[in-house]
Amino acid sequence: MSIRFTALSTALNRSKLQVAKSTEPVSNYYGSHVFGDAVMKKDLTPEAYTAIKNATLKGEKIDEQLADQVASAMKAWASARGVTHYTHWFQPLTGGTAEKHDAFFEPDHQGGSIEKFEGSLLIQQEPDASSFPNGGIRQTFEARGYTAWDPSSPAFIIGTTLCIPTIFVSYTGEALDNKTPLLRALQAIDEAAVSVCKYFDENVTKVNASLGWEQEYFLVDSALYNSRPDLVLTGRTLIGHAPAKGQQLDDHYFGSIPERVLNFMQELEYECHLLGIPVKTRHNEVAPGQYELAPIYEEANTSVDHNSLLMDVMDKVAIRHDFRVLLHEKPFAQVNGSGKHNNWSLGTDTGKNLLSPGKTPESNLQFLTFFINTIKAIDTYGDLVRASIASAGNDHRLGANEAPPAIVSTFIGSQLSAVLNQLENTDFMTSLKEKGERDDQKLNVVNKIPEIKLDNTDRNRTSPFAFTGNKFELRAVGSAANCAEPMTVLNTIMAQQLKDFKEAVDLSIEFGVNKEDAIFSVLKEYIKSSKNVRFEGDGYSEDWVKLAEDRGLNNVKTTPQALDFYVTETAKKLFAENNIMSRVELEARHEIQLEKYFMRIQIESRVLGDLTVNHIVPAAVKYQQQLSESLNSLKQVLSADAFEQTAKKQVEMLGEVAGHINAAISLSEEMLSARKKANKVEHAREKAIAYCEEVKPYFDKIRKHVDKLEQTVDDELWPLPKYRELLFVK
Repeated sequence: MSIRFTALSTALNRSKLQVAKSTEPVSNYYGSHVFGDAVMKKDLTPEAYTAIKNATLKGEKIDEQLADQVASAMKAWASARGVTHYTHWFQPLTGGTAEKHDAFFEPDHQGGSIEKFEGSLLIQQEPDASSFPNGGIRQTFEARGYTAWDPSSPAFIIGTTLCIPTIFVSYTGEALDNKTPLLRALQAIDEAAVSVCKYFDENVTKVNASLGWEQEYFLVDSALYNSRPDLVLTGRTLIGHAPAKGQQLDDHYFGSIPERVLNFMQELEYECHLLGIPVKTRHNEVAPGQYELAPIYEEANTSVDHNSLLMDVMDKVAIRHDFRVLLHEKPFAQVNGSGKHNNWSLGTDTGKNLLSPGKTPESNLQFLTFFINTIKAIDTYGDLVRASIASAGNDHRLGANEAPPAIVSTFIGSQLSAVLNQLENTDFMTSLKEKGERDDQKLNVVNKIPEIKLDNTDRNRTSPFAFTGNKFELRAVGSAANCAEPMTVLNTIMAQQLKDFKEAVDLSIEFGVNKEDAIFSVLKEYIKSSKNVRFEGDGYSEDWVKLAEDRGLNNVKTTPQALDFYVTETAKKLFAENNIMSRVELEARHEIQLEKYFMRIQIESRVLGDLTVNHIVPAAVKYQQQLSESLNSLKQVLSADAFEQTAKKQVEMLGEVAGHINAAISLSEEMLSARKKANKVEHAREKAIAYCEEVKPYFDKIRKHVDKLEQTVDDELWPLPKYRELLFVK
């Protein structure tokens, strides 16, 4: 107990760290650690600047001579800010980020050195690829891999290192990272969406997918964190009884932010703004110790990079404030876990949000085209969306009355549902071809309320994919996830859907149908065929589970089975034909995800066994001994009748403690046997299923007995910080 009090005391004393590095307006230093557009325009030659813009907007390659100019300017800019090293910053399939630092200096072969950074080093590097997950693409003895510069995502400075965002591919060209498929998917949605936009506006030449993520996380005191092996090794508490007060009063949500936490948030925001991460919102979340921050939306590739960077920066800043950040989807039982809502939309280079209703019949037809095609994409490929958010951590959240269910559906609200029902059952000419300004009452798209502006529908927090006014919100993404995976899937299925739509419309036009009538005819068919995926009710209810089953929607609750959707013939064809991932790349990722799953469960099993046998049981046995000695003392001074009456409850308690100890030991031994059996399985899928179905069920069984012991054993003897200490930040 004294260790825990000391940790809390130290944390309280050190919570008065500096609040922020600057009291200036954010606009004075925002993006100052980024080699962004303004810096490039100033420091690069016009030719080099144009080459970067064309690479970003058109996918054109940058020749080595111009790359030399960019590298030279980048080095000069970075060196002026104290930078000594550079790194190709990439996102391998580990779930995190990776970097190998090289110094700018090179010997001049005359006893001195020079600072040097050439275009060839900027464009491509060769980190060792042998130790990164590859899913069987590489032999274990094959080490070569390449990182290649992504000019569409700006370089940035962390400490004294210039970080250059890159893709990561194998020697034979297969993607070994999260960024490469994402960039391919963004190109696919750009081409498909521009093609459809031409029906409405010939001036559109570029469509960007945008992403705004909302990052939820927990903070715990560093000293308490370090006293919990399960937190250190797995990111979540494998044991621990809920405190008397949790989140039931809803008093933490949007409540006053604790001063120590606010200090952390302010410094985190400062560091983010230096890096051009546009974080804007911060608040307490539902569970005690849980918080959220969210940025303004950005182009999807940049936004994904910024979220991956944020997760690194959060950890570094938290340590300076004697905190540790928990990004696991379910670090504590019986309080809400954490997600990362992905708000997605499409925008044109003419300034139009394609998922925002317009003011004219024509613009509303464009809105409905992209809106209905999105719903149709979810209806056709919803299982792939489910696969994209699957993980061992997220299995704890989905369908747990704190996150959307594992059933993929979309919520569009009563008003837009009425619009689609109307369009399904009425003639095109009477529904959209009104003259002049749109009639809001007739279209039910926007209600005119004089004093306050409202979205055209309420929000549904139980829906995994909800329309929220001018975007769709994928609410089912886990807090520790890399946004690239769900964004790759979402943009790929939308690209394919738009291609199918255009093919159907063009075919009708070839047969002499008017363009608007052809568009509307296809949309009407999509409205009818995608009805099953639309749901406006409570996604947590058992009624929805039954209804979804009747509609033929899958309800896959565990990761190994969900990942199977990646390797169906439909998925392989989809990703291959859109040049997102080859069959080899897709099958490799399936293998990697399965391995990641069973290894996480394996680690958790080992940690739980160690905690139970080496931490909990010895403390419980010591308490059992104290109870036994106390009872023996009473037995010596009391008569048999008096002892039976006086010590009855203590005897029962001793029996309960002994029973829980025996059960915890026996179940731990059974779990070990199940783990040994699972380890002998060679095929990744069968091994993941074995861990899921044979090993993981022991977690709750063991925890039940350990948590009962926590409620009984003397608090002075209990070896681990408890929830009441971990959750309530002081």
